[in-house]
Amino acid sequence: MVRITEKDRVDSLIQHFWKNGYLTLSRKHGKYLPNPSKVGEFEVDAVGKLNKKIVLGLTLSETDIKNPNILRKIKFLANQRNKYSTRPVTLFLGVPNSLIPQAKKILSELEEEIQKHIKIVSTSPSDDLDLFK
Repeated sequence: MVRITEKDRVDSLIQHFWKNGYLTLSRKHGKYLPNPSKVGEFEVDAVGKLNKKIVLGLTLSETDIKNPNILRKIKFLANQRNKYSTRPVTLFLGVPNSLIPQAKKILSELEEEIQKHIKIVSTSPSDDLDLFK
């Protein structure tokens, strides 16, 4: 079995940014882009932009999902607004395929308005997103 590293998960998240048309502004484990700044007290894995719409990317592992504070972190990040407008940011949650049902269960505890700004994407390796190989 191939071990998926944190860098691989962030790479997969960035691929989803690109697939949705977002330009990557900052990311963890990158060669050419800076690490993203903290958002409040929380770290994010990537920040992207399309026109004036900002997206935040966060990868979750099994230990992250089991963390009792993860709901507070997701809620805080999903409630962020763009700096110069009142547009809400979109939060991409990168989750391995096996943990997607657990992530959906966690998100079901949030208000419906917050859930609209969160997209769960798979960070498991797949053949259709082979941009880095």
